[in-house]
Amino acid sequence: MKKRIGSIVVVLMLVLTGCNAKDTNNTQKIEATSVVKNDEKKSESTIVILETNQGNIALKMFRDVAPLAVENFVTHAKNGYYDGLIFHRVIKDFMIQGGDPTGTGRGGESIFKDKSGKKIEFANEHKPNVVFDRPFLLAMANRGPNTNGSQFFITTRETPFLNGRHTIFGEVVSGKEVVEKIENTKTQRDDTPMEKQIIKKATIK
Repeated sequence: MKKRIGSIVVVLMLVLTGCNAKDTNNTQKIEATSVVKNDEKKSESTIVILETNQGNIALKMFRDVAPLAVENFVTHAKNGYYDGLIFHRVIKDFMIQGGDPTGTGRGGESIFKDKSGKKIEFANEHKPNVVFDRPFLLAMANRGPNTNGSQFFITTRETPFLNGRHTIFGEVVSGKEVVEKIENTKTQRDDTPMEKQIIKKATIK
């Protein structure tokens, strides 16, 4: 068991840090209040539906926990950013990861921009009572603190070793069996599914 957990942690280092290779020193933090204005706040029960080739996954957003991550994810979904993308990394008893337009784990960007109009990464968001204590949580993939872009993952088991490292911003409320189908698909040595697991469309309920 200890050997297995150690292997998962090593895989985590390789998988969840596999976003683009920009210098983390250039990351610019964004204050939540500057992004989500009072008159733009939506219900905390916002649901995003991922229509996949295995079925639909309904994701409830945790806007009160992670307003930046939710605004980023919901805006990308509205704009069709995730439509046609794949779950590019799948690891049984761990997670399924998607949201990269290149399908390599090294691409993707956030909706946020600096004063010059350049796309920038955004900060991690945490609440002490929101932790990886159960499966089917939705979180941001990153390659280090405050390097969030567009990639996300859905856990398929308890993953306490991720606490404090990744922003949890939602959970699966229906379609858990779909997540399990994707999780159990056969993969190559680099954890890429042999048969593409496609997000056909993302919509807001």
